[in-house]
Amino acid sequence: MNQLKFFAFSLLIVGSFTNQLLAADAPKSFAVGGVNFASPTGWTWVETASPMRKAQFSVDGADGAAEVVFFHFGKGQGGSVQANVDRWFGQFAEPKDQLNTKTEKKTVDGREITYVFAEGTYMSGPPFGQKTPLKNQALVGAIIDNADGDVFVKMTGPKTTTDKAEAAFKKLVESAKR
Repeated sequence: MNQLKFFAFSLLIVGSFTNQLLAADAPKSFAVGGVNFASPTGWTWVETASPMRKAQFSVDGADGAAEVVFFHFGKGQGGSVQANVDRWFGQFAEPKDQLNTKTEKKTVDGREITYVFAEGTYMSGPPFGQKTPLKNQALVGAIIDNADGDVFVKMTGPKTTTDKAEAAFKKLVESAKR
C-alpha cells in the first residue's frame, strides 16, 4: 500500500510540474479573429487539437478542471448570437426551462459582449459524436461582437471550478483589444 501511495504522490508531483511548464509556455497575449487578449495568470495554455479551436486553456479546480475554448469562423460565419446561445443551452441534458440559465449583455470599449450562463448535466463530446453526461457542470460563455466575425469563448466544467473562475473569465473576455 505504501508503494501505491508513493506512486500516486509521484504522479501528482509530475502532473503539477508539467502544468507549471505548460503554463510557463503560455503567451502573455494571443489573438483570435484579429482580437487580442491578455492571457490569465494561473491558467494552463493548451495546444488545440482541432482547427476549429483557435485558443484553449485549462483551469484547475478542486472538483476537476474546466476547459476554456476560443472559436472564430470568419465574417458572417458561425451563426447569430441567439442561435449560439440556444445551441450552448442545448448542450445540456435538461430542457432549457429546467436549466439554471441566463444571458446578459455588456458593452466594453464599444464592443458588445453577450454572456451566457447555464448549469446542469453537460453532454460532453464532439459535435456529432458520442456524448458523456457530466452532472453538476456549468457553462460560462461569451460572444464578442467583432467586425471580422464574432469571437466565441466557452468555459465548461464542474460548477465549483467555473464559479471560482468566472471573474477571471470576464476579465479575459473584457481584455479584448483590436
